[in-house]
Amino acid sequence: MNATKFPRRNFLYLAAGAAALPAVPPIARAQAYPTRPITIVDTFPPGGSTGIIARIIADKLSETLGQQVIVDQRAGAGGTVAAKQIARSTPDGYTSMLGYTGTLGIAPSLYPNAGYDPRKDFAPVGRIGMAPMSLVVHPSFPVRSVVELIGYAKQNPGKVNFGSAGIGTVGHVGGELLSSMAEIKLVHVPYRGTGPNLTDLLGGHIPMSFAPVPATYENTKNGLLRMLGVTSLNRSTLLPDVPTIAEQGLPGYEAVLRYGLVVPARTPRPIIDLLNKELRAALATDDVRSRFATIGAEPLASTPEEYAADIDREEAKWSTLIKSLGLKAE
Repeated sequence: MNATKFPRRNFLYLAAGAAALPAVPPIARAQAYPTRPITIVDTFPPGGSTGIIARIIADKLSETLGQQVIVDQRAGAGGTVAAKQIARSTPDGYTSMLGYTGTLGIAPSLYPNAGYDPRKDFAPVGRIGMAPMSLVVHPSFPVRSVVELIGYAKQNPGKVNFGSAGIGTVGHVGGELLSSMAEIKLVHVPYRGTGPNLTDLLGGHIPMSFAPVPATYENTKNGLLRMLGVTSLNRSTLLPDVPTIAEQGLPGYEAVLRYGLVVPARTPRPIIDLLNKELRAALATDDVRSRFATIGAEPLASTPEEYAADIDREEAKWSTLIKSLGLKAE
C-alpha cells in the first residue's frame, strides 16, 4: 500500500521497526526466530472475550511457528497496567499483546496517566477480528426493545443503571454512546470484569448491562436475561433474530470489540512480517473460523498498515466522545 496515503501518525507504526534496528543486539538479529516460547499478553482477567480470542490464536500459532505460544493474563486499570509493561518490553518478538479497542482506542484518552501512547509505543502486527457486544436486561426490567428503553429512561432520568466489565471498556463507552445519541441519562456501574458484572445482573441488582455476546448467549437462551440488541452495524451471525441497536432508532450506532496483535515499537520488521504471515494463515483456517463463529466473532485479517489505520480510527472515534462528555477514569 502506498505510504503517502497514510497520515503522518500512522507512519510512526511503520517506521519504528526499521528506524531502531540498531537498538536490537546483533546476536538477537543473527538467531533464527523463534527459538523459544512466545507470550501473548491479554490485558483483562480470565473469562472475557479477549482471553478466548487470545487462546484461539495462540493454539494455532503454536502449531505453525514451532514454538509454544503462551497466553498471559495481566488485568488492571482497564488494561493500562499491562499495556504499559508491554510497551517497555524488549522488542524481540517474544512478547506481544492482544490489541483491543479498550486498551488502544479508549484508555489513552480516558486515563489521564495511561503511561503509553498506542501510536509511538506499539507496532501493529495485524488485525484479528471483530465481535459485537450485547445489550441485555434482567427479565424484571419493564422494557423489551431499545426504543422502550429510551422511552423509559426519558421518564426516569438518572435512575437507570447499566453495568460493564469496567471503566474504559467497550461496554462502558458503548453505554455512554447510547446515552449521548438517544439524549438520555444512563448511570454507569463499573465492575472488575464481565463475570462480576453479569453476576449482579442475573441477581437483579442492576437492570441492564453491556457484555460480550459469548458471556450472555446461554443466559439469554435460558430466559435468565433478555437481549435487547447487539452493538454492531449488522446483525450477528450467531444471533440473526436479535436486532442491532442501530436499527432501533439510532442509525450509525456501533460499539464493537476489535482485536489485533501488537508488539513493542522497534521490533524488527522481518519479525513483524513473519508474525503477520502466520496470523493471516491462522485466520484463514476452518478450525479458527469455526471457533470464532461459536462466540459470534468474525475473523478479519489485515496487513500491519491496515491494522494501524484501524487503531487510529477507533482512537479518533472514542477520544472525541470521551472529550465531549468530559469522561475521566480516576
